[in-house]
Amino acid sequence: MSSSHHIKPLLAITMGDPAGIGPEIIMKALQLPQVWHVCRPLVVGSVSVFARTVSKLGAPLTIAQVSNHDSGDSREIFRRGRIPLFDPFIETIRPVRMGHASASAGDMAVMCIQSAVRMAQAGCIAGMVTAPINKEAMHQAGHYYPGHTEMLADLTKAKESGMLIMGGPLKIVFTTTHLPLREVAKALTIPKILKAIRLAHFGLKQLFGVKKPRIAVAGFNPHAGENGLFGDEEARLVLPAIKQGKALGIACTGPYPADTMFAKALTGAFDGIVALYHDQGLIPLKTVAFGHCVNITVGLPILRTSVDHGTAFDIAGKGKADPTSLVDAIVMAAKLAPTFEARNRDKKKTPRKG
Repeated sequence: MSSSHHIKPLLAITMGDPAGIGPEIIMKALQLPQVWHVCRPLVVGSVSVFARTVSKLGAPLTIAQVSNHDSGDSREIFRRGRIPLFDPFIETIRPVRMGHASASAGDMAVMCIQSAVRMAQAGCIAGMVTAPINKEAMHQAGHYYPGHTEMLADLTKAKESGMLIMGGPLKIVFTTTHLPLREVAKALTIPKILKAIRLAHFGLKQLFGVKKPRIAVAGFNPHAGENGLFGDEEARLVLPAIKQGKALGIACTGPYPADTMFAKALTGAFDGIVALYHDQGLIPLKTVAFGHCVNITVGLPILRTSVDHGTAFDIAGKGKADPTSLVDAIVMAAKLAPTFEARNRDKKKTPRKG
């Protein structure tokens, strides 16, 4: 038996909404050698959903059911041609209609996430990779979270967490996410911007081992307000947040005009970026890395990466879904797992100050 650090990390891959493309992209990803090359993937999902997906799409895969993470000969279970699967559902679940939001599908998606979080907290897995969930279905099932990030923060009792999306050389933390543009200005506050700065700093250190991350903070208005000519958000909100960040010892600078900041970031001028709203960060990100962006939750005590797309109900069950983003999320989780584990171990050893 090789020493433990040569064993590939065990990663839980949650099914996502069974009426969406989650099961299909997982099934496609598990047929690719690059996934098996970096990890031992353990799918957390419904046997019946995966059996149906395999037969419908005629995939050359057999389901290897795992009753607990240690059971059986892992060489037998964790090899290409298999879907190593842990099914958290006690009773048989109601069939779901592909491409439609329903309470039962929302409930199943949430149960898979809860199950993977428990495994991660117990130290059974090195990290979790999540397929997309549908917020409407989740709400129909009575789980009133805005999304994955908030649910994971709640389940792990994380004090502070947020979304870092990376693609190509860009690593971006968002101050606000899914808001109508007209509400963004009202939603921005100094504490929110400071929180994004702190999370960018923490995430770059914790996940990527950057000793003193250089963080660029975007302005809100064209030309970062041009000294108040095009709005005062920079002077009123962004600058004070940057000042407070610097007082905490964080190397944050700005506010930069967003139209030039990303070009500078591509040349390596910064380690990370704080974007103030959804499209400000995602347009440049998806321009340089469309289909290859990975979503990482920063601030959790467990490692979680995710696809950068939704449930794609319009193509669900049709065999057209592209697994690239999921494969990238799996590869990224496998890459981050050893560093994450080592840092968490060190943190437990270090006595708290004060």
